[in-house]
Amino acid sequence: MSASSMSGELPPQLRERLDVVLADEPEYPEPDVSFSRSEYDRRPLTLRRFLAPFRWVLLGCLLLVVVETIALRVGPLLTQLAIDQGMGLEDLGSGEVTGSRGVLIGVFLAYLGFIALAIVVSRWRTLWTGLVGERLLYTLRVRVFSHLQRLSQDFFTRQKKGALISRMTSDIEYLQALLHEGLVQLLVQGLTLVVLAAQLFWFSAQLALVAFLVVIPVMVALTWWFRGVSGHGYLAVRDRLAEVVTHLSESLSGTRVVAAHNRQQRNVDDHVDITRRYRDANRYTARIAAIYGPGSEVVGRLTVVVVLLLGGWMVLRGEMQVGELAGFLLAITTFFAPMQQMAQLYNAYQQGQAGITKLRQLLGTDVSVAEEPHAYPLPDVEGRVRLDRVTFGYDHGNPVLRDVSLDIPAGQTLALVGPTGAGKTTIAKLVTRAYDPTAGRVLIDEHDLRDVRLDSLHQGLAVVPQEPFLFSLSLRDNIAFARPDVGDAEVERTARAVGLGEFLDRAPDGIHTVVHERGASLSAGERQLVALARALLAGPKVLVLDEATSSLDLKTEQQVERALEVVLADRTAIIIAHRLSTARRADRIAVVDDGRIIELGSHDELVVAGGRYAVMYATWNTTS
Repeated sequence: MSASSMSGELPPQLRERLDVVLADEPEYPEPDVSFSRSEYDRRPLTLRRFLAPFRWVLLGCLLLVVVETIALRVGPLLTQLAIDQGMGLEDLGSGEVTGSRGVLIGVFLAYLGFIALAIVVSRWRTLWTGLVGERLLYTLRVRVFSHLQRLSQDFFTRQKKGALISRMTSDIEYLQALLHEGLVQLLVQGLTLVVLAAQLFWFSAQLALVAFLVVIPVMVALTWWFRGVSGHGYLAVRDRLAEVVTHLSESLSGTRVVAAHNRQQRNVDDHVDITRRYRDANRYTARIAAIYGPGSEVVGRLTVVVVLLLGGWMVLRGEMQVGELAGFLLAITTFFAPMQQMAQLYNAYQQGQAGITKLRQLLGTDVSVAEEPHAYPLPDVEGRVRLDRVTFGYDHGNPVLRDVSLDIPAGQTLALVGPTGAGKTTIAKLVTRAYDPTAGRVLIDEHDLRDVRLDSLHQGLAVVPQEPFLFSLSLRDNIAFARPDVGDAEVERTARAVGLGEFLDRAPDGIHTVVHERGASLSAGERQLVALARALLAGPKVLVLDEATSSLDLKTEQQVERALEVVLADRTAIIIAHRLSTARRADRIAVVDDGRIIELGSHDELVVAGGRYAVMYATWNTTS
């Protein structure tokens, strides 16, 4: 979004401040993202596959880690050299001290050199891994969001919005922590253990074997136990967090309903229960971490005691020099610090793996309304819609529509009427290919919808729901949602054509006025007019409306009906009619009941026929 368009959406007192801020902002290129409904990565998401595209860069990071680790862990060797050759021991016969000041100075300078090398390498390693980590996460976020855009409507009917938000936020955040420092630190600490182990055997193979016979079996057993219980625990944490986010999202979205029904206390009680389950899941992971961390520390302390006892005995017997024992003790003491660090990092690793598991489940969800590989762009059509012996059910074995055939000529308006649950909305969903029929075909100008590309299909279709959804954007961006590059003048002409002229005249910024989330700053009628303007500007051949006036007062209803006359002109339209005042304006009316079309004709024809519609119309006349 340009600075000028952003400025147009803000109150005048904030525009100057925004201009100052934007003056220092770099120019960002337009995003180059390829979105395909049929050609995308269907392979299961794993950490190895996730990192594979950057394997050569990661290999470079590995080399930096190796250099950094060696530079930081030469301390025990330099200490042994300084004690045994730099300081030396006093010769009891001559009283002379064997040692070398040059060795001490050389060790000192070498120590400083390795520290400087470690600092430089660490800086570049941190910068490099940070850049790679952000690139990986950027790729993952785009992939997850693209998959959500690709999924069919039945998925969003089954899934809770809060759980999906949790996938995009907390799960990726845990993975971010793992990529930025977790994996690198696991590698650093693992290499540190290898370097220190080599040093221990260099100083004394006997002591090293004793130390490892004490440490390795116990640590392997502890780690194996922790790996099993923590994996289960962190998956439970992810599930409980998704429940918290879901409840919070629903409570915020339904705040007016909550207040109207005095549900505040009950909602708080429910949230306490949900949060308690999340707390208990975290307590479980904390308890097992509290066993693993201190347990490994106890093993390390006991090993140091054993080494000090045996090493001192070996020095007294002349089997080991003092410097070697000092270096060994320094190495064995340092040896357990990486083990402690790895215990903590393993928590991050398990959390990241739990996030990967949840994301893999999401990315593994199949698209139920898929675009066929042979799909072709829908050519220019007149707008004839035909349902050919269509049967459909949301659940297999429980059909909502049964052998429905319907032919709507181009440019004609058809109203669907009937009781709730009869199948009216389902017919509209099949026409817009939100779902595919279980049997039969849905065609536009004899093109089977399953054979055409979805993007071209949706360019020729528009839907106006009963409760229009407006985004937290300007009025202009909401109206031009399907054609974002259209000029402001055309957007304003469209808005005035549907009856929004009065609103534009009093709005502080005209079409650039922000409508806020879900159009909270507009009335119900104005929101409906914006939705109609959006449909009109999109220029579809086929329009589906879910009774645009059912929730409006009489005056606003008249406004919207005048707008409908403009929008419906020269278009094929399917209207789900909750009010017969809307239905009788249609060219034809289809009465739907129990998944079948039981009557079809014009208003006058159906009234004369004296069937179901005539009864409905007589009842409506009596009560209206």
